[in-house]
Amino acid sequence: MRKKEKNLFIALLGFALIFSKIPTVNAMHIMEGYLQPGYCVAWGVLCIPFLALGIIKINKVVGEHRKTLLILAMVGAYTFVLSSLKFPSVTGSSSHPTGTGLGAMIFGPNVMAVIGIIVLLFQAILLAHGGLTTLGANTFSMAIAGPIVSFGIYKLGTKLKWNRKVTVFLAASLGNLFTYCVTSVQLGIAHPSVTEGIGGAIGEFLGIFALTQIPLAIIEGLLTVAVFIGLEVYAKPELSEIGFLKEAK
Repeated sequence: MRKKEKNLFIALLGFALIFSKIPTVNAMHIMEGYLQPGYCVAWGVLCIPFLALGIIKINKVVGEHRKTLLILAMVGAYTFVLSSLKFPSVTGSSSHPTGTGLGAMIFGPNVMAVIGIIVLLFQAILLAHGGLTTLGANTFSMAIAGPIVSFGIYKLGTKLKWNRKVTVFLAASLGNLFTYCVTSVQLGIAHPSVTEGIGGAIGEFLGIFALTQIPLAIIEGLLTVAVFIGLEVYAKPELSEIGFLKEAK
């Protein structure tokens, strides 16, 4: 890749290091010990097939298109940067951008499952964001469910020939929002309302999350459009090589 692309990668890593040092209170993904052991195991098991497919896809892409390795690293840095920006929300969780939509559009949702779990594992061990016991639940919501929605919306918009920037914005924003819909379900199942049960708890979590997550989703959508445009300019040969730009025309 050219010098400008490497500078972009270094800049993303720099932002990641800066934001990772911001002190937070109750600012993390679903935190350690907040889910019962059975739920931790169940969500972890659900992640396994997606991770297996993601590893296979990454090996194939890197094996056939070696130059895309730096783009994968950029996507990982972007995910780390955005998911490090945390705003306290409901007890035991937080609202934050996810950064997974960009990679899902370029490489597919299974690749983001692998990148996402690496980001979450790093944050849990070194930054005390999230937890090891809740790694499966956090991976499923942020690195699997959200990217699937982003990928689906991008494919739909491309097929229907929507404006490219609008498609990218919707894919990133709605993928972000769906992540928190899944998180609300996870928390609601684990901590049902005494009076209204699981459904009532999910509704409460959704209502609280919406206050902070909707504006964050819009911001993530706009930022992803900007990064998307930058990659098209500075990494056009690599994106064309894997068929991404050709598909998007």
